Amino acid sequence: QVQLVESGGGLVQAGGSLRLSCAASGSILSINFMGWYRQAPGKQRELVAGISSGGSTNSADSVKGRFTISRDNAKNMVYLQMNSLKPEDTAVYYCYSIIRTGWGTPLNYWGQGTQVTVSS
Repeated sequence: QVQLVESGGGLVQAGGSLRLSCAASGSILSINFMGWYRQAPGKQRELVAGISSGGSTNSADSVKGRFTISRDNAKNMVYLQMNSLKPEDTAVYYCYSIIRTGWGTPLNYWGQGTQVTVSS
């Protein structure tokens, strides 16, 4: 069984910063992709940023220059540093990972989500 547990969400004023963390635990053989998605009320879930096992990153145009994704492979953790936050960043942020637990196909896992609210 694998779990992804997020932390670090909260309420912040526009222009402020937050750092999200996600810890993967369980019977993990290897972790491929790790990333962050978000879903605002009435909108589809969208990819915010992702990072491969080798450290290659990608991010949505809307967060480029403001958000930075990083990971600690030794601790099975991924982070999202969010700076210069805007009210439109308000959403539930979900940790996502592709994890191999055995010698079969890697599977997709999601965290429970953490609320980020940016006030104007």
